[in-house]
Amino acid sequence: MLIQAGYRISFEAEIATPMMAMLSVHPSRYKDLRTPHRIRSDPDVPMYDYVDAFGNVCTRVTIPAGGLTLSCDFAVEDGGLPDLQSPAAVQHRIEDLPDDVLVYLLGSRYCETDRLSETAWSLFGHTTPGWDRVQAIVDFTHDHVEFGYHHARSTKTAWDAHQEQQGVCRDFAHLAITLCRCMNIPARYCTGYLGDIGVPAVDAPMDFSAWFDVYLNGSWHTFDARHNHPRVGRILMARGRDATDTALTTVFGRAELSRFEVHTEENRTSAS
Repeated sequence: MLIQAGYRISFEAEIATPMMAMLSVHPSRYKDLRTPHRIRSDPDVPMYDYVDAFGNVCTRVTIPAGGLTLSCDFAVEDGGLPDLQSPAAVQHRIEDLPDDVLVYLLGSRYCETDRLSETAWSLFGHTTPGWDRVQAIVDFTHDHVEFGYHHARSTKTAWDAHQEQQGVCRDFAHLAITLCRCMNIPARYCTGYLGDIGVPAVDAPMDFSAWFDVYLNGSWHTFDARHNHPRVGRILMARGRDATDTALTTVFGRAELSRFEVHTEENRTSAS
């Protein structure tokens, strides 16, 4: 399957304003690219990339006075299979976890394990450790939180989403991640493209999506608390402890988002 994806995002600024962007495909998907992945800017300004501590590609750029548009369009090969299901995957003892996985058990900016630990154990302490426990957490989060773009708030944490019972995909992910960590299951935040492939199209503007991975049985497994259904066509862009580590853009000053368009769909006109 060939997927065509990309975006066009514009900012307005009165003065030159530095910005960091995570708008590139994750290096783990480079081998699947079938056309070049290049971020273009209008006007043409200098940009350069570096790789952060979580393995994400970050782009540094300065928005010139007046504004800047960043755009990208590319084709990527995808196996066309839904998220892998491994119901027999077991949960590790903490002492058996790899050193680099331990960070995904800790509380973070949007995932307050200290505030939700008691709740998590009361809800899931009776469940079977491993895949069944994670699925129980995903089921709870999916049913507990009402999705709506009007519920979005940049400061909303897992605790807020749990109390308010409203949010967008990142809030679903933050809450499920936090509950997993409270139950000693390493969980990391993921963001990227997820189109309406193999499911009924949603009557809403396309956006980037958030999901999460858990570490079970010696490897990472994908879960999606918002959709709670194996999906086809995820294209990873970044992953980390939470949305702090994977912010699409971080502006160091004042700039207004004036345009935000994302597209991702199966390319049926090209041979895969």
